[in-house]
Amino acid sequence: MVSTTVSRGTYQFLDTDEARAALLERYDYFLFDCDGVLWSGNEPLPGVASFLQKLRARGKRLLFVSNNASKSRRTLLEKIKEMGIEGSEEEVFSSAYATAAYLKNVLHFPTDRKAYVIGMQGLQDELNNVGISLVGGANDDDSSGLEGLDFAPLAKEGVLDPSVAAVVCGIDTKINYRKMAKAHVYLTRPGSQGPVRSGEMNGGCHFVCTNGDATFPTSYGMFPGAGAVWAGIQYASGRDPIVVGKPNQPMIDTIFAKFDFDKSRTIMVGDRLNTDIAFGQSGGVDTLLVLTGVSSLEHVHAADAAAVPTYVVGGLCDMDRAAV
Repeated sequence: MVSTTVSRGTYQFLDTDEARAALLERYDYFLFDCDGVLWSGNEPLPGVASFLQKLRARGKRLLFVSNNASKSRRTLLEKIKEMGIEGSEEEVFSSAYATAAYLKNVLHFPTDRKAYVIGMQGLQDELNNVGISLVGGANDDDSSGLEGLDFAPLAKEGVLDPSVAAVVCGIDTKINYRKMAKAHVYLTRPGSQGPVRSGEMNGGCHFVCTNGDATFPTSYGMFPGAGAVWAGIQYASGRDPIVVGKPNQPMIDTIFAKFDFDKSRTIMVGDRLNTDIAFGQSGGVDTLLVLTGVSSLEHVHAADAAAVPTYVVGGLCDMDRAAV
């Protein structure tokens, strides 16, 4: 094992099977990011299914922690299984699920108010699962946008719902100006920054976003992520959202509130310094960077590195060889 000191800290490169085997003895609870760690696009990464099976055989506990807000836990689990990986819905934490849980259990969102959703089916499903009423979402009728600079359609009766008390935003591949404009109106109406109350109309309005990922990894390269979707709404409205997903505190709080994991025996495995590794650090757990996704050793060594992992390994295929 080689320890390397960089400007932001020190990491250990797991360069031998002995070093990798020692890590497996050191930790009992493994939190895995998905894209770039378990798979790339729609292809499983080498050695992943075998490695995770070996972890289970050793009695290790696994969680799949993803910022992917386009999928519900159930849908994400289907993909996990398609990759040949065992799992259960209880082991899946998507940012869509964490956002719904945060809105219900932390913000105590009133049952008679609605969320205006900019996002895809997975986010809508998770909000429905916790009993939050919504408008917009995957079945939004705003796909037509606006004609030129004609804002009259937004002033028509019934277009804006006064019972909306939260704008909830995730990745949305059908984002357009009309959706952004409606979110802007909800977030800037009189009293919008005040408290959200049951039994009222208009007034306070939360701004909650699933994650801040600027990009989203696919088998065709990197494309704009959820953070790019809501950044324009933030800029126009002047409202800073509550961001739930990695590396932010709400997601890690949700995990450790539900599972009695010993943080000293827990490790976060990811491929992005600014989300996965920063997430583990903010939650007080050690981290393992795999070099099969977004971040490289060059990023770790950069003077402005978002975070420095505890360990670095080429990929989970290397860990699989050590997990005899």
